[in-house]
Amino acid sequence: STIQKQRHELQLLTAELKDREKELNDMVAVHQRQLLAWEDDRQRMLTLAERCNILENELHKRNEIIKTLTKRVKVLESQQNDSKTTLEHTEQKFKELSQKATDTTLHCQVLEEKNQNLNCSVLELSAKIGQLQAREQELLTMLKLKDKDILEATDHITEFTSKFKQLESALRAAKSEEFSINKEKQDFKLRLKELLLETNKLKDDLCEKMKENNDQREEIMHLKQENGYLKNELALTVEKANRKEQLLQFARSKQVRTDTELSSLRQV
Repeated sequence: STIQKQRHELQLLTAELKDREKELNDMVAVHQRQLLAWEDDRQRMLTLAERCNILENELHKRNEIIKTLTKRVKVLESQQNDSKTTLEHTEQKFKELSQKATDTTLHCQVLEEKNQNLNCSVLELSAKIGQLQAREQELLTMLKLKDKDILEATDHITEFTSKFKQLESALRAAKSEEFSINKEKQDFKLRLKELLLETNKLKDDLCEKMKENNDQREEIMHLKQENGYLKNELALTVEKANRKEQLLQFARSKQVRTDTELSSLRQV
């Protein structure tokens, strides 16, 4: 009965050892799969580390590009400020020239009025000369009768002739002054046109600089947004790598427990 009992115990132990062997085989298979998975994870981690280095290098390059663009934006802003200052100075000069042209126009109007008055005076003097000529004819007819009257008429004629010459010289001076004023007015008009063209050119340059500045700002914003995306992706990659490292540590601890259990079973 003792032998049968021991035999029965040996059978039970054999069955248990078979179960344990089956469990060990399953554990070994699981361990092999875990090793393969760990190797795949290690390869993926190496790939991710290499990609991380590439992304860091690209990020460094992008940061350098952003710094360069920032410097360029500062230079463009300074140029824009200079252009604004030049434009303000040009506008002030344009206002001054416009005021001067207005004053010149008013002066020309005054001179034209004076010229019209002088023309009226010339017409009146011409009428008076006609009258005087008629009077001269009358006096000539009366010359044979009154020598004294003829002498007086001659004196009057001489006086009116001198006055007429003075008025003609004044008219010539007024005409020459009007000519010089018209010439100066034309010069001012040409100068005004040149200033208007220069102002429009400066405005076009300023618009072009502002458009280029806006394009560069949009490019900087796009680069900053792409930089944020790369940083987020890098953080997610690092988080995934940490999780895989934790899973690997869990697998190692489980492997240690399995090895311990296997050692104890071998001792049994």
